[in-house]
Amino acid sequence: MTVATVQAVVPSLEPRPVSRAKRAFDVLLACAGLALSSPLWVLVAAAIKLEDGGPVFYGQARVAQGGGTFRVQKFRSMVSDAERLTGAVWASSRDPRVTRVGRLLRATALDELPQLLSIFKGDMSLVGPRPERPEFVRQFAKDIPRYLERFGARPGLTGLAQIYGQYDSPPRRKLRYDLLYIRRQSFWLDVKLVGLSFWITFMGRGEHRGRKL
Repeated sequence: MTVATVQAVVPSLEPRPVSRAKRAFDVLLACAGLALSSPLWVLVAAAIKLEDGGPVFYGQARVAQGGGTFRVQKFRSMVSDAERLTGAVWASSRDPRVTRVGRLLRATALDELPQLLSIFKGDMSLVGPRPERPEFVRQFAKDIPRYLERFGARPGLTGLAQIYGQYDSPPRRKLRYDLLYIRRQSFWLDVKLVGLSFWITFMGRGEHRGRKL
């Protein structure tokens, strides 16, 4: 799905403006996160390389606020070329393609660290709907009413759906959380959700199927 195709699917979506406080919060924490996590980048890269010798990072196109696309980077948590034969596949919490190192990275959210660069650039926010792949957006937009409304907000590293939902929650359930966040979005809600995310990461419950909090 190209940028033009995505924007054709979302012809009249009016992006919500990002407040100065939210943007300043994003930039400040992204810079702090990049600086403090820099030693972890070396350790994570070494662990990935030692396990199977494959690439450290992988990138994917994601749908941005307003219907454009941007490229997100993560530490690789699956086997190399995981979708070579299957194409885009909705990931599950027990996905057999996830490596041993990848399971640890996902449980602690360390695989998400490179997304701090997307936050710094302004493609993402710290808090918002999860950035979704164009292939899935095309499918969900046809099947789920109001699905495209989630792209009125900038996609986020964390959010209501990421905290209170499960990794493999159905898209309809995640959408309810996304729309609730968009309606109630505020600076202090973002602060609260970021704090909860740090706690979940510290407890290593990022992929936990039961209660996270």
